[in-house]
Amino acid sequence: MSDDAELMTQAAEQEDAHLEELAEEPTETSAAQATLIVKRGGVETEDAFTFSPPAVIGRFDPSVGPVDIDLGSLPEGQYVSRKHAKITFEAGAWTIQDLGSSNGTYLLREDFERVESAPIEDGDEIALGNARFVFRLP
Repeated sequence: MSDDAELMTQAAEQEDAHLEELAEEPTETSAAQATLIVKRGGVETEDAFTFSPPAVIGRFDPSVGPVDIDLGSLPEGQYVSRKHAKITFEAGAWTIQDLGSSNGTYLLREDFERVESAPIEDGDEIALGNARFVFRLP
């Protein structure tokens, strides 16, 4: 094989490898997905809400419109505002933002800390009013 042909083959192989890498990387709009798992008595339950961002969490009420994650059917749902919080995924980072809720949005760090907006990661424990969740990524 000539030097030119060998160089062209190597370049084509490198381009193919690069395209395969790009195809494997999830895009923010197509592959980002997470799950909120309800936690009761310190234990994760079977109740889980899988969603794609952005997702508004709350209780459906016809006067304020739909939400992406409706907690109205949960016993703890009565302590969740109609539009309580929003989870987003931007620039490779997940964030939870309180939407002016009555009972607050909290993250468990050393203790529960009330947050207006904060980054969240896989395994973080979130409390919306009296409702507790574990944030999980696939």
